[in-house]
Amino acid sequence: MEAVKTNPEQLIDSVNDAELQQIGAKILNNQRISFDEGVLLFEKSSLPYLGSLANWKREQMHGDKTYFNRNFHIEPTNVCVFACTFCSYSRLYAHREEGWELSIDQMLDMVKSYDGKPITEVHVVGGVHPKMNLYFFAELIQKIKQHRPDLHVKGFTAVELDYMFRKAKLSIEEGLKLLRNAGLDSLPGGGAEIFHPEIREEICGDKVDTEGWLSIHKTAHRSGMHSNATILFGHIEKYWHRIDHMERLRQLQDETHGFNTFIPLKFRNKDNDMSHISESSVVEDMKMYAVARLYLDNFPHLKAYWPMLGRQNAQLALSFGVNDLDGTIDDTTKIYSMAGSEEQAPSLSTAQLVSLIKQVRREPVERDTLYNEIKNYKDIDVAELEVNPLYN
Repeated sequence: MEAVKTNPEQLIDSVNDAELQQIGAKILNNQRISFDEGVLLFEKSSLPYLGSLANWKREQMHGDKTYFNRNFHIEPTNVCVFACTFCSYSRLYAHREEGWELSIDQMLDMVKSYDGKPITEVHVVGGVHPKMNLYFFAELIQKIKQHRPDLHVKGFTAVELDYMFRKAKLSIEEGLKLLRNAGLDSLPGGGAEIFHPEIREEICGDKVDTEGWLSIHKTAHRSGMHSNATILFGHIEKYWHRIDHMERLRQLQDETHGFNTFIPLKFRNKDNDMSHISESSVVEDMKMYAVARLYLDNFPHLKAYWPMLGRQNAQLALSFGVNDLDGTIDDTTKIYSMAGSEEQAPSLSTAQLVSLIKQVRREPVERDTLYNEIKNYKDIDVAELEVNPLYN
């Protein structure tokens, strides 16, 4: 599906609802929409109207540029002390024989397998294992940096960090300083789920609370580190819970300007304690992306994580405010494949990602983790990439 090119004034004229017209006018005038207006967009707006507004906003910010990076994941373990009801990935420590636990040498071997390949980021995230502590991961990061100093290490959700710091009896500031000195470059956005306590308590009540998650990211930002933010949507939450979640992020971003991108993550219901809950439709997924682009006016980027959505729906999301598709991944993550995603072996070559973006008339731009542009593929023929081993 190609992006909908709409005259901004026609957007307003296309709806009969006065409230939606007023919200649309605010957006086109680059005015911030309120909490209640965000909820109303979810409840009353048609998908075409939302998509047109979000696509207009996206193009105001980025034109047709669509970003990706060349990355891989390390998942040290899926053994975890927490029992989140939505999780298909982790295995409780009492049943750790059902999971995996990687040694530092095994993880270093994964890094070394990319020697000579132009990847720019390793994403380290996994379960919360009681024996993989702060000093274990500091040693891992140091050894990664010793082997490949230019590799950006993005690692550890606020859930993992909170557990590590508490176990080490260190403050957030002290723990982050230790990891930064070891070579940690930025934080991913996982573990946010839903911030509102009535939902958080029900789906993940035993792990770091909302204030703890926000405090870790705030502290990281103040120390000069960038991070991302996520939301887990499409389960038991209501629309206003989603806006509440984004409002908390918007307020923190006003204060620190440290978030790079927002990543809506879709609940998948295979093999978890919430399997009885139906997954959200593609229409609902696209509404989530569109409202996120409109509400989070101070977030520079909006990402569709293609291993979660599937590549075709990720293409579709590029018409609903999204300007980033994550990266090549190289079949190094199991989190969404274990939850029933269409992408059971998530891996795309650079040539495939460029082709995916060009198919919907967007401009493929390779970036680093902090969104510095590395290479624009706009005028490069995909056929040239397909015969070059560096891009496959």
